[in-house]
Amino acid sequence: MPHRHRVAVAGMAGALLAIAGPALAETFMFVPAPHQELNRIFRVDRATGEVGACNYAIKDENSIGLTVCYPAGEGAKAGEAGDYALVASNHKAEAGIYRVNRRTGDVSVCFVRGDQEVVCTAPAR
Repeated sequence: MPHRHRVAVAGMAGALLAIAGPALAETFMFVPAPHQELNRIFRVDRATGEVGACNYAIKDENSIGLTVCYPAGEGAKAGEAGDYALVASNHKAEAGIYRVNRRTGDVSVCFVRGDQEVVCTAPAR
């Protein structure tokens, strides 16, 4: 392959990576729980709909604390491919969050159950 063709191919590959880079950076979406006294944040995989959550916990009075994360449990695991997002309600004491599939219009409610895992209701429209 002549040198100028290799340079053109390399330039095109670089341009494609530059375009794909931002898209790859948006794999997850993060939204805080609407509860005003809860330091919890929810995470959704935008392609698979898998939901997890994390919050801050005090380990003991002499430590800086730690991040506690809850894995996806019943209804919150990866599912049908889609375009998922999280929507917080406007209810100041609500600990859960809505997972929406922007392709299908399906909505689930997700929350941390028993300080062990994130669970979501069955999708509905």
